[in-house]
Amino acid sequence: MTKRYSWPLSSLQRRLLLYVVVPMLLISGAAISVGLQVASEEASERLKSDLELLGRAISLPISDALLKNDLATVQANLDSVFNIGRVYGASVYNVYGEQVAEAGVTETDLSNSQLALQTVQTGVKQDDYRRVEGRDVFSQFHPIVDRGGRIIGLLQINRRASDFDESFDVLSRYAWLSWAAFGLITIAVLVFGHYRGVGRHVVALKDAMLQVAKGNRDTRVTPAGPSELKEVAHGFNRMLDSMAEAARELEQRRQHEASLQQALREQEKMAAIGSVASGVAHELGAPLTVIDGRASRLLRSHKDEDSQRQLQAVRGQVQRLTGLVNQLLAFSRTPVQQRESISLRDLMTTAMTSIEFEQDKGSANVIIESLVDVILLVDIKRLELALVNVLRNGLQASASKVVISAGFTEQEQGLVITIDDDGEGLPETMKDKAIQPFETNKPQGKGTGLGLTIVKHVLNDHGGELSLTNNPEGGCRVILRLPAQCLRQAATTGGNE
Repeated sequence: MTKRYSWPLSSLQRRLLLYVVVPMLLISGAAISVGLQVASEEASERLKSDLELLGRAISLPISDALLKNDLATVQANLDSVFNIGRVYGASVYNVYGEQVAEAGVTETDLSNSQLALQTVQTGVKQDDYRRVEGRDVFSQFHPIVDRGGRIIGLLQINRRASDFDESFDVLSRYAWLSWAAFGLITIAVLVFGHYRGVGRHVVALKDAMLQVAKGNRDTRVTPAGPSELKEVAHGFNRMLDSMAEAARELEQRRQHEASLQQALREQEKMAAIGSVASGVAHELGAPLTVIDGRASRLLRSHKDEDSQRQLQAVRGQVQRLTGLVNQLLAFSRTPVQQRESISLRDLMTTAMTSIEFEQDKGSANVIIESLVDVILLVDIKRLELALVNVLRNGLQASASKVVISAGFTEQEQGLVITIDDDGEGLPETMKDKAIQPFETNKPQGKGTGLGLTIVKHVLNDHGGELSLTNNPEGGCRVILRLPAQCLRQAATTGGNE
């Protein structure tokens, strides 16, 4: 498999090269070409002018020497021109084209030369590129006139044609080498300068966008480079921040809606359970009263021990069912409407008295460890029912004791009642489920699963809250919190009971 090599320039650099550097180099190359052409023409004109100046300089001395037939002087003038070094050959001819004197490479006979004929006929200098002795030369023909203006001969000065080209070639080489160096430097400046000034920042933006496209919304770009790219980076970061904030708000709204839906379902569930509980309690209340009354009369009329034991058992079950009916009625009762004043100590004493009949000899004891002296403003019956349910659960779960303590919250803004038992504690799976209706970990026949649910609703109706946890020393801990609005008067902290 053939390995593919990627082009070292980025797409942006290639476009800059194609649309900026290449046109610039083409324009500069065209300008150099035109300039060289102009320079070549100027160099050629300058060389031709040099020959013309030489021809004019020696025409008059040669004319005087020809009139005197002084060929030595003519030859001396030709030698002086040839010795300059820039002349390839020089010669003098008569009006018939016959050579009179010569120096260097010249033509011996101009009788067939049109340029020589035109020069003699017009008396005007003529020049052209010619081939003399097998070599390319530039020939310039000057008419030789006497002081009266009569043409008496012809002066031919030859210069190598390569002299014209050589003077231009050096300039041309320097010009094109400079152009090539300029092009390379321009490309190098484009690549390096673009990368340092713009390219690397654009690459950073592109990489950040790719990271965002892959799902990494925490990516941010460090603003750097030109001010325009910094603005783009700031805008990109603001866009990501807005997206993150929108996502957070959306998640918060989703969670809020989920909690509202859950609360609505709980309320509907509680309303349905309350309706059923109210109906069941109403239907059970009257028959239980009748059964308890008849069992009481039979108990008075039957004095034998077996009958007494059986009837007491019947009454005990009736009382148990009556307690369940009361719980159902409390569960379905409307929220707190009328509050009454009662001391915390009296309320706690009443609740403890209510469960005394459930305590057998040798069972766990309820101990008040510490209790603040405070006057409560509450629905006494409902709060008492809540305390009874918590104490009953504690007695059923404890091994030897249930400990009660109550104190103020921070800055005495509310009341905290803590009830600890020394039982096995709540299983982890029951901590969240224990306050749900009909959820219990007690054996069948030992609990309805409504006790803590009733406690929670009673506290909620008072603006408080219920929390369950395990005592660090073992056992379950129930914490009842009542807000400051449930307190009328606070005094000092009571001692141990």
